[in-house]
Amino acid sequence: MPLFAVVPRRWVAERTFPWLGRCRRLSKDYKYLCGCSENVIYLTMAMLLMRHLAKSAR
Repeated sequence: MPLFAVVPRRWVAERTFPWLGRCRRLSKDYKYLCGCSENVIYLTMAMLLMRHLAKSAR
């Protein structure tokens, strides 16, 4: 089994983590319930999507 294998389109997932890291609420894990953290991730991704769509609509 090779030690290194190129995974196609891995960069798509790898660029998402810095986007989430820019959100102040996700920089530290203050939430005790996983559901709360998951909802913050959904909210952050929705805000990022709307921001990108607004830029592309100009």
